[in-house]
Amino acid sequence: MKKISIIIPAYNEEESLPFLYERLEKLMNTMENYKFEILFVNDGSKDKTIQIIKELRQKDERICYVDFSRNFGKEIGMLAGLDYATGDAVIFMDADLQDPPELIPELVKYWEEGYDDVYARRSSRKGETWLKKFTSKMYYKVLQSLTRIEIQKDTGDFRLLDRRCVNALKKLRESQRCSKSMFSWIGYKKKEVIYERDPRIAGKTKWNYKKLVDLAIDGITSFTTSPLRISTYLSIPTFLMLFVYFIYVIIKCITQNVAIQAFQAVILLILFFSGVQILLFGIVGEYLGRIFNETKNRPLYFVNEYNGEKEMND
Repeated sequence: MKKISIIIPAYNEEESLPFLYERLEKLMNTMENYKFEILFVNDGSKDKTIQIIKELRQKDERICYVDFSRNFGKEIGMLAGLDYATGDAVIFMDADLQDPPELIPELVKYWEEGYDDVYARRSSRKGETWLKKFTSKMYYKVLQSLTRIEIQKDTGDFRLLDRRCVNALKKLRESQRCSKSMFSWIGYKKKEVIYERDPRIAGKTKWNYKKLVDLAIDGITSFTTSPLRISTYLSIPTFLMLFVYFIYVIIKCITQNVAIQAFQAVILLILFFSGVQILLFGIVGEYLGRIFNETKNRPLYFVNEYNGEKEMND
């Protein structure tokens, strides 16, 4: 019997958890041909999230939890879920029920057909403002323009991953993470499932615009060094302007039989040295980007408490 781990990062979700468990329990009881593990990753919640998870664990042994020593962020929570999940496949979903558990059988169906990454793409984003939808759309356009890897649009973290995808993602240990990009980067056979995203079942979103901007910057800087090449790109038009102006000055001096004026020489020198400096910054940026990508080796998280099947097996 195959086992499926449902990984749910949670931060201050005490209001949502009872509704979430109720729907997951119904789902698991109907899918009798599979074993399930619900792995909560408590990301330093300040409310009663971990207490509620422990209470659910007492009445249902399929529930496991990883309790962080502090708040490390959702991206690190997802990695911890991969580290501790024991299933043949894992499913990421949010605790606020914007990702409907009733879609899981369809994800599993395509997994059984041989797909390694079955991702859910949103056909609508209920409960989100026009500004958030617009900025999300523009972010994906910018990210796609900066990388050669195809990035799935309107796709969150709600997806099923085969064990070999899990093993691949566990090898990517950088601290500034963007899981959406990593899902694309590892490759493997992918399948899209369309769904309508529901509004939150309870509580308030933990994502403000500052956090979303930080996540977008992490996604761009951790997945591509293209921004570091801006200096190199800027040096090209600078040298081009220098060359054109130099030709203009020489032609003017020849045709009008006048000497090069002082201000023209100053402009030429400024353009020349500015171009050299920008080019050098670009070269330094290229090497800095490579060092940046190679030196992320600090521990990504610390666990305060763990309770699950992996602990018993160890």
